[in-house]
Amino acid sequence: MTNKTIIITGASSGIGLALARELAMRGANLVLAARKYVTLCQLAQELERDFQVQVVAIQCDVAKEEDCRQLIAQALLTFKKIDVLINNAGLSMRALFNELDLSVLHHLMDVNFWGMVYCTKYALPALLESKGSVVGVSSIAGYRGLPGRTGYSASKFAMNGFMESLRVENLKTGLHVMVACPGFTASNIRSTALNKDGMQFGETSMQEEKMMTAEEVARNIADGIAARKRTLIMTGQGKLAVWMNKFFPAWVDKKVFSLFAKEKDPLIKA
Repeated sequence: MTNKTIIITGASSGIGLALARELAMRGANLVLAARKYVTLCQLAQELERDFQVQVVAIQCDVAKEEDCRQLIAQALLTFKKIDVLINNAGLSMRALFNELDLSVLHHLMDVNFWGMVYCTKYALPALLESKGSVVGVSSIAGYRGLPGRTGYSASKFAMNGFMESLRVENLKTGLHVMVACPGFTASNIRSTALNKDGMQFGETSMQEEKMMTAEEVARNIADGIAARKRTLIMTGQGKLAVWMNKFFPAWVDKKVFSLFAKEKDPLIKA
């Protein structure tokens, strides 16, 4: 990764923050994007001090096309090239569809899907020139619909389909397209998940201590980029879920129902 120029969206917390540290440690120059500009600036200073790399912090709401265009423009203005784009910014939700305000679904699609589309569209010419990598941080929820996460699953299914199409379109161009699917990861994504009214929950509904750490996910993604992997499914549970869902979907329905019925304050009752 030495001297590669890497853009990370959603870089102020969770997997994005862990990716910033992991890739800086590996010698990459970084463009960090998120809405929390002060947090990003502090992180940029820390990474430059600790790893002697160049880091640029850019305030960006990926749900806004113009913000994404400006992000890519600033990256090119600073570094003259883009080697890797990591579409990591994302939101989750926790609400039954029959109780859900549809604005929540719109917001999730704007961030999780359209944010990736905007950034990829504007970065693509530079990525084609560098024969670089575009990465989508997806989820097992992009292979298997999860109860109480209709908008989240829909956005990740959409990401997976978009990335697959992009990969086939660019089989002969040298562009590397990777979909990264962590399992349940200990991060702030559940505490910031939106409820039926679009407000943040403020607490997790699961046992975070039993999950993958964001740092483990970041290492896996960095290794996957270096090896130009096609797809990363990072846990045995996730690999089993994807495989079983292909052949025994009705059985998986029941297992997923049972798992989510054991959540803290479950939305569905066993």
